[in-house]
Amino acid sequence: MNHRRMQQKKIRCWMRLLRHNPFQFHPLPFLTIFCFVLQSTVFPAISFGGIVPNLMIVLTASFGFMRGEKSGLLFGFFCGLLADIFFGSFIGLYALIYMYIGYLNGQFHHIFYPDDIKLPLISIFVSDLLYGILYYLTLFMLRGRFHFSYYLVHIIVPETVYTIL
Repeated sequence: MNHRRMQQKKIRCWMRLLRHNPFQFHPLPFLTIFCFVLQSTVFPAISFGGIVPNLMIVLTASFGFMRGEKSGLLFGFFCGLLADIFFGSFIGLYALIYMYIGYLNGQFHHIFYPDDIKLPLISIFVSDLLYGILYYLTLFMLRGRFHFSYYLVHIIVPETVYTIL
């Protein structure tokens, strides 16, 4: 009897594996690369005063908000790593910031309703503000540049408003 149960368990396991299609199309990597290329090539052409919208923040915040903490954390890490590889002065800063943003937005997963547009917009707004503040703290303040009010008014707030629009 025990041998028969083991065989049935193995058969169920193989059936589960056979139902999974390894060639199934997953749009998330393509969407991430598309948004990254759009942000780094097209958006600088439509910048206002050197300020461009941050599409990777929108993607990370939305993904964390819709799927939860763990997914938001992982997705934020990979988006940040992509930004680190191409734009970062050292590897890890963007990955850490995006990871925090994805995780924090994942905390609000339980109150996500697909029909409500206000909460995701507020979440993206706060995420972009948090991104700007964390970026300022890690890059400028550690080097002794204490012009936070200037950076807030001329960089962080315009980028946040431009990202929301």
